[in-house]
Amino acid sequence: MGSRSGRRGRRKRRRNCSQIVSQAVNLCHDSLYVELRKWLKERGFNSKFLIPAHFSDTGRGLMAMKTIPGRDLIVSLPERCLLTTQTVLSSYMGEYIKRWKPPVSPVLALCVFLISERHLGARSQWKPYADVLPKTYTCPVYFSDDVISLLPGDLRKKAFDQRDGVSELFSSSLAFVRSLQPLFDQPVEGIFTHDALRWAWCSVNTRTVYMEHPQSPHLSRERDVYALAPYLDLLNHCPSVQVEAGFNKTKRCYEVHSVQGCRKFQQAFLCYGPHDNQRLLLEYGFVAPGNPHSVVYVDPGDLQFCFSAVVEQFSQKLLFLKKHDFLSNLTFGLDGTSWRLMTALRLLSLKPDQYSCWKGVLLGAAVSQDSEERSVHLAQVLCQHLWDENTEALLKISVLKKDAGSTLREQLAVVESLRLEAQCILGYSQEVLRSLQEPVLPSKAVAPSIEEPEKLG
Repeated sequence: MGSRSGRRGRRKRRRNCSQIVSQAVNLCHDSLYVELRKWLKERGFNSKFLIPAHFSDTGRGLMAMKTIPGRDLIVSLPERCLLTTQTVLSSYMGEYIKRWKPPVSPVLALCVFLISERHLGARSQWKPYADVLPKTYTCPVYFSDDVISLLPGDLRKKAFDQRDGVSELFSSSLAFVRSLQPLFDQPVEGIFTHDALRWAWCSVNTRTVYMEHPQSPHLSRERDVYALAPYLDLLNHCPSVQVEAGFNKTKRCYEVHSVQGCRKFQQAFLCYGPHDNQRLLLEYGFVAPGNPHSVVYVDPGDLQFCFSAVVEQFSQKLLFLKKHDFLSNLTFGLDGTSWRLMTALRLLSLKPDQYSCWKGVLLGAAVSQDSEERSVHLAQVLCQHLWDENTEALLKISVLKKDAGSTLREQLAVVESLRLEAQCILGYSQEVLRSLQEPVLPSKAVAPSIEEPEKLG
């Protein structure tokens, strides 16, 4: 198996976003952003040192026009600029939502309002914001079956679930949508289509900031924690950036403070959370290069494929691992094989005369040097299997890209990025495993208690 990693490669992957060389094009004079900034200024927001720009590596974002010191406030967006369920309930749509039983969810209320505002065009009070929202997304909910089939196993299932969930939301919303007919001069079925709901759902899912709202008697009991934040949502994600963000109840503004600061003419970033690239692709439709949280997941199906025919009492061992919650969050990462994965492999590597040690293995107990060598070998076999599967997916992507249109090419590009990142991790993990030729017994001291599975990993 080849490798694209090593110490130099790992250092390169762990560079901060601020160190990535990127070319920027000022978008301040673009008519869409002129109108957006004018509209925001009328609502009390005016950003003089963060301007919209297009970056060669991340697309559009916000560029600092002066050096921002650490802990400084970089954005303070007045409440009037935020689009929340309260905005919707106070609008022309509010009375229809308040009368509808059973109550609609906060997400559906925001989605239906976004679709309506986009349809109203020049008559919309939110037109400057609606105009700068993406016209489409690269989230899996937009993917065809062929593209979803190129995703890793567990992510593939989540992608199908995401797509089915949006379809179910659309079906369940039809009756409510028809009640809105008096608001429009054309049939609502032509406005609130499945494509429109998919767009609105992605806009809410990818662009809202976390903001808790009081429970409304007019909405369902689902938590209402969403706020669309014009301009602020142009800030891109960087996993190494630290920010402090939240709604300031005293000033009635949503504020973002940069912990590290930002240099002049550099892109300012947010951090959406310590998410791995699979989570970023599923929820936001992109992959972060060099993501320090990136891992390659091992599914029970991978264990079945690699070991069912060669591991003694494989089915019983798998049931034991499942019973003790050791079949989830098994990963290869930037530091090689995770503790959870190696623990699972140590149990699979036990011979019949060592079965009394099963529970001790999960607690981190050493069994024998021979057992440890077998578990490292199982890790190598598993890593090679994932490498091969990843390589096959990359070859299929390469073939599909040849005749792909622009939309399909964008979708394939984000899946390809995920697979390339995984290939780097697997290559480095293989190097680590090869270095373990001198067997080292597992350390009991570092193992968490089996009674606390949430701390394992």
